[in-house]
Amino acid sequence: MGKILIVDDQYGIRILLNEIFQREGYETFQAANGVQALAIVEKETPDLVILDMKIPGMDGLEILRRVKKMNESIQVIIMTAYGELDMIHEAIQLGAITHFAKPFDIDEIRAAVRKELPLSAK
Repeated sequence: MGKILIVDDQYGIRILLNEIFQREGYETFQAANGVQALAIVEKETPDLVILDMKIPGMDGLEILRRVKKMNESIQVIIMTAYGELDMIHEAIQLGAITHFAKPFDIDEIRAAVRKELPLSAK
């Protein structure tokens, strides 16, 4: 079973993604900020992080840098409600595998997650 960490300061988005991926059989964790996210990465070593780029305190780029420093093999998908191409470009250079603009298409995020973390046959 793959482990997914959802990092977003918006409670509703965290809950939505959490429910969707739990139903699909993934083990999920949630963080509302960078400090929580890094503590979960250290303790649980998720396979994939779904990361919002605009989080108060520690922004998504800094979280991404630290996650990759802790464990280069963790895959990261970024989300942003802002069309900041420079930030997206930098995130991809830092190792993010893809990005989604908010509001996102849930089926597209599910497909991206399944591509990186295929569910094993039950």
